[in-house]
Amino acid sequence: MISGENYMADEPIVWGIHAGSSGQAEELFLKKNVISIGWDRIGDLAQWQTQEQYKAVVAQAYPDDKAGAVPVYAGILRRFAHEMDIGQFVVYPCKSQRTIWVGEITGPYAYRPDIDANYPHQRSVTWCDGLPRTRFSQGALYEVGSAVTLFRVSNHADEFIAIARGQEPTSPVEVEGETSIVAREIEEQTRDFVLKRISKHLKGHPFAEFVADLLGAMGYKTRISPPGPDHGIDILAHPDELGFQPPLVKVQVKSSEETVNEAAVSQLYGKVDSGEFGLFVTLGGFTPGANGFALSKGNLRLMSGDDVLDTVFAHYDSIDARYKGMIPLRPTYIPEGLENVED
Repeated sequence: MISGENYMADEPIVWGIHAGSSGQAEELFLKKNVISIGWDRIGDLAQWQTQEQYKAVVAQAYPDDKAGAVPVYAGILRRFAHEMDIGQFVVYPCKSQRTIWVGEITGPYAYRPDIDANYPHQRSVTWCDGLPRTRFSQGALYEVGSAVTLFRVSNHADEFIAIARGQEPTSPVEVEGETSIVAREIEEQTRDFVLKRISKHLKGHPFAEFVADLLGAMGYKTRISPPGPDHGIDILAHPDELGFQPPLVKVQVKSSEETVNEAAVSQLYGKVDSGEFGLFVTLGGFTPGANGFALSKGNLRLMSGDDVLDTVFAHYDSIDARYKGMIPLRPTYIPEGLENVED
């Protein structure tokens, strides 16, 4: 249990921290009773004060890093040196042990490359024992799972403060519902990631090749129109190798994320003969008029960006390796329907 005697503020501040991308500083954290951050090319952080000063130092020390990363790194360094304070709490999710460590900051910022040259920026901490992740709500675990090295814990700070004080945390209301929200957020982030990758790397004709590969994963044989004018038909899809067996599916694709109107859908349908099918695929969506037009035609289907993503997830194992390299995914089990599950 942590006494909290050093803590004087009315509302406790809780920080979250990681020990490197793969837990490189874990031993330093737990055996030396400190928290630390890297950026070993930068000297004693106490000599700078403002965000602009830190940005200049980071840019000079790490000239090859992306410009967008500079203010992020500068903010982490400044917070570690100047915003963190004695008596505040810190949470460290230990990946190797699958435990959560909660501690109280007991010392000021110190530059100690003699202790660890790779993680020279340090603060002393008094830890309570590492606790199993099952002691915390799913929302709390999600919050401290942030990809950022150092961050403020806001939504579930009370859970960690209770642990630090030797108390049982009050279980948040509707934990199961909260877990479902977290699961949905993970799913939405994955969908955003895939859509951004497709939109960035598969503009124009490459998107037609990607859609043809998706159709192939679904069991169709395809022929792709060469780059250039395609007269509104980008792909011909059919069940057999030679393309003699009906039905023939005429496919038009749009790699933009703009909304497709009824006129564009109608134009495709004008090229679909009796006994054939039409398929319009876009990364965007369709207007109500376009959807209504398609519903009135038994041999016409529309596939929006959301439908493309659903197809990618459903047939990911069967798509070409080059596309798996572009949108690397791995299967993960996430809870669903928890509102109907009893303890």
